Amino acid sequence: MKIHQLLQIALLFLPVLAGGCMSGRSTEKIPAVTGFELPRYLGAWYEIARLPHRFERGMDRVTAEYTQNPDGTVKVVNRGFRDGVEHRAEGIAKFSGKPTVGELEVSFFRPFYGDYRIIRLDPEYRHAVVTSSTDDYLWILARTPQLPDDELLELVEYARKCGFATDRLEFPGQENSR
Repeated sequence: MKIHQLLQIALLFLPVLAGGCMSGRSTEKIPAVTGFELPRYLGAWYEIARLPHRFERGMDRVTAEYTQNPDGTVKVVNRGFRDGVEHRAEGIAKFSGKPTVGELEVSFFRPFYGDYRIIRLDPEYRHAVVTSSTDDYLWILARTPQLPDDELLELVEYARKCGFATDRLEFPGQENSR
């Protein structure tokens, strides 16, 4: 790829990166989980709810798969379907601090990394609430395609108390996800 093509691609993503830095309130006062165990977090997760974003617009059957690389980083594979067509993004994650704290940095466009902060995690690692550095980003993930209503309501209420706009949550369909 020629240098001018690389420059054009970089300029295309600049507004997205800058916009992400300037919008939303910081989530730094919401503590990430402690006592985190990466081996228990690895594997498949289903997206149960999310705040809307352009990159996931219209997607259903959204999953994330985490596997550990030999160098200790984590391979991230996100998949989703829009109009019956699979879309896939592959990235890499690494701890931003101690490996016992659920704070990682993830990149789908190296060298740019974004925060991945697990702010709530079931003791059995059955469901999680994840955000980034701002309250524009929120995901509720589970090990199964659906959560019981009472568990989902509890997680949504937790997110609301943390200041997230839960009235804007989207609930992607997970039919045929297994």
